[in-house]
Amino acid sequence: MARFGDALTTGADLVNAAERAVLQALERMDGPADLVCFFVSGVDPEEVTLAGERVMELSGSAITLGCSATGVLGDGRGVEGQGAVSVWGANLPGVELTPFRLDTVVEDGNLAVVGMREPGPADRAGILLTNPYEFPTQGFVRETTAALGGLPLIGGMADGLRGEGSVRLFCDGEVAQNGAIGVLIGGEGVLGTVVSQGCRPVGPHMTVTKAEGNLLLELAGENAYEKLERLVEELSDEDRELAEQGLHVGVAIDEYADQHEQGDFLVRSLVGADPEIGALTIQDMVEVGQTVRFQVRDASTADEDLARRLTEFGAAHAVGAGLLFSCNGRGANLFSRPDHDVLAVQRILGTAPVAGFFAAGEIGPVSGVNHVHGFTACLLAFAP
Repeated sequence: MARFGDALTTGADLVNAAERAVLQALERMDGPADLVCFFVSGVDPEEVTLAGERVMELSGSAITLGCSATGVLGDGRGVEGQGAVSVWGANLPGVELTPFRLDTVVEDGNLAVVGMREPGPADRAGILLTNPYEFPTQGFVRETTAALGGLPLIGGMADGLRGEGSVRLFCDGEVAQNGAIGVLIGGEGVLGTVVSQGCRPVGPHMTVTKAEGNLLLELAGENAYEKLERLVEELSDEDRELAEQGLHVGVAIDEYADQHEQGDFLVRSLVGADPEIGALTIQDMVEVGQTVRFQVRDASTADEDLARRLTEFGAAHAVGAGLLFSCNGRGANLFSRPDHDVLAVQRILGTAPVAGFFAAGEIGPVSGVNHVHGFTACLLAFAP
């Protein structure tokens, strides 16, 4: 029995593309869909809205979840920067689906998130899609591991081809421009998640000896900026070129591990450097005593890391389908082809129905803790 189906269509008429995509995806299933996830890329935000509404109309009684994007994945393909619709359907017997919508309100001068459902004992994972321009995704996700009892969240930040103002979120028949949406998934149908950060460490491990918020001030007792300058000078020509294209900082996940190698770090972008105060600015909070190591990324490293993680997951699980959230900095920007990640999932896990979108930030757990990532591929895998 075919419990999953996916389709990706393109065309100038986005509503027509949406109709074709949802009908093709549902036709590839042997029974009705319980969950339909879809992703729409289009220049005109209003046409994106109409396309999303059409998918929801044709999805029958299924729970629907989707968003706008700058590119979509599905049917073994990736399409970026043009009109396209990707639809993924799943028949999930014995699985409980609980959709939710999140908004923000001001309480006592602070911004609070409201609308999150409390996970039940059977819940195995949650999908989360957010508007990154106004929803506090990073702060919310950081708190979810404790607040949701360790429930893994996976998903991404939506976007639109016109940036802020063109984001659309679709949930269970409704359209929203703000906040976040998602669905809790309970039962044995969810196998787990695969998160590939795709970075390679360079230089030595260092202990943070002075920091303020997201500012690295001292590494191993030395000025952080000067430490970085010396490290770059000592790199090979190849690694120096990669560092100049974009350097990252890996924060050790397990401080008590004997060694910290590739994959043992939570990777964060280095977003600024101030030689006057000797500080490095990274895309997350950092604390004194943490172990860090600089990281570089290229297509070869990202390819190898994704393949290794998928192979390890596939050795322990038979996978029937998956939802894939890949960074908009990957695709053709990193691999020279937009379908790299979706084809890797299909090839290594031996599964066909894989769909998703190119996100402006990816959400997925690392070592049991939910995080927002960049340049990452995050997969939610379902049983056959």
